[in-house]
Amino acid sequence: MTEILTLPVEPKSVVWNPPPEQLRRFTEEMGNCRKTEFDNVNVATMVVSRSKGSTFVATDTPENHSDQTISRAEFDRMARLQNDYIRTRDMLVVDGFIGNDPHFRIPARLIIEKANANIAGMQQHLYYPATPAELESFEPAVTVIYTPNLKAEGYPEERLIAVDLDNYITRVFHSDYFGESKKGGLRMWNKIVYERGGLALHAGCKVIPVERGNKAGLTVALIVGLSGTGKTTTTFTKQNNSQPVQDDFCALMPGGKVYATENGCFAKTFGLNPKDEPAIYHACASPHAYLENVSQDESGRIDYFDTSYTPNGRAVIRMDDVAGAFDAREVNNVDFLLILNRNENIIPAVAKLEGPLAAAYFMLGETKGTSAGGAAEAGKSLRVPGTNPFFPLLHAFQGNRMLELMKESPMDVYLMNTGRIGGEEKDERSKKVQIQHSSAVVKAIAEGTITWEKDPDFGYLVATAVPEIDDADYLQPKRMYERQGRSDEYQQLVEKYNTDRRAYLRRWKGLSDEIVNAI
Repeated sequence: MTEILTLPVEPKSVVWNPPPEQLRRFTEEMGNCRKTEFDNVNVATMVVSRSKGSTFVATDTPENHSDQTISRAEFDRMARLQNDYIRTRDMLVVDGFIGNDPHFRIPARLIIEKANANIAGMQQHLYYPATPAELESFEPAVTVIYTPNLKAEGYPEERLIAVDLDNYITRVFHSDYFGESKKGGLRMWNKIVYERGGLALHAGCKVIPVERGNKAGLTVALIVGLSGTGKTTTTFTKQNNSQPVQDDFCALMPGGKVYATENGCFAKTFGLNPKDEPAIYHACASPHAYLENVSQDESGRIDYFDTSYTPNGRAVIRMDDVAGAFDAREVNNVDFLLILNRNENIIPAVAKLEGPLAAAYFMLGETKGTSAGGAAEAGKSLRVPGTNPFFPLLHAFQGNRMLELMKESPMDVYLMNTGRIGGEEKDERSKKVQIQHSSAVVKAIAEGTITWEKDPDFGYLVATAVPEIDDADYLQPKRMYERQGRSDEYQQLVEKYNTDRRAYLRRWKGLSDEIVNAI
């Protein structure tokens, strides 16, 4: 085929844009693939989470990037090694678009070993499709070249995710975890959005029907959060028959306009059940879903609570299989932003952030790490600017751009704790923030039914009342600590948080003084 000339190297063989049925057949031929009780496929991978420690940006000016880098010469050396390998392999090519808005969609390409066809099938679900006519002359703006079975000797765990921002190419070595394909394209899209004057947010989006007085309409919410903190759950949980738009990445542009990225979701499956998360549960039971590292027995029966292999079980589901999904092209400007924080002590279930303080908490990106970020992050307190580990430029750019966007198109901003109040799970005095608590918070924010007062310790507003939450401990943890005779412990945590937060914000060179001085 003449199309092969557009590849960086000629493989042993290549299948261009195979239909979903063919990718499913290729996947079933994999030795680590099993059919489930739902007649979909479940692949057990060698790598079970993102390889942050093996991810490097190619540059000769490392001072322009906040994350680890390799030289351009080293990137070129590894590219030659990968190209030589591809010449001996059967490959697949999948083309499509990141985003569905005709004015803001990015043509993207995945080149992947046929031996790992599940990655191609999963990515095809997430791309918005190109028409046959578009595929005839398709020119990708971003490309992921993926060889899961080629070791990158000398790199951490012999894996490498090499990011060429100048040419919008990501080369992945020796990881068969689908997340590297998905994030490979989205990382480049982060840069494109920034260059167009917006900011890519690691965020879900939903629309919530509300009535205020005699006026009815749709409230648009963005939910920012690190993987595993409840972003997808919050996006899909129903309030007033709300509808999900996107679950992982959105572009926020000047004026408050939102653009979508993916035609499906890469959902975390641990603890998945039809009562708490019916939309995700039923979509995962579709024969079109691709499961990854989900526990199943010999009969194919799925167990979403078994973490003996990994707690980071995943599923790629199509938006077509999500009941009531809302088209991003019809979304109005953003009304409010939630910053998720899986905290375990003194962060309330909800707090309202005003002015530069909102940009400061966005920049802090606080949470407790989960298995989604690998063993090095699981269970540890983290700060990730914007809760976005895939922003490839200087992180100060995120905070500054967010402050600019908030000033230009004001929106309400809230901090929402999806963890615990009063201590870790083993502490009997503590209380878990349940899905129903978070859902009540989202509903009340959309309807404007929360009453607030100033918190003297942190400067944000805390709720005095939230409909459907009767326990005040969730709203004002300070009173909980005082009632339990733990006032000294609370004050020590206040001092530690404020000291650590100020020091953290000051470490980002170029970050606006308004943000740095907000804490």
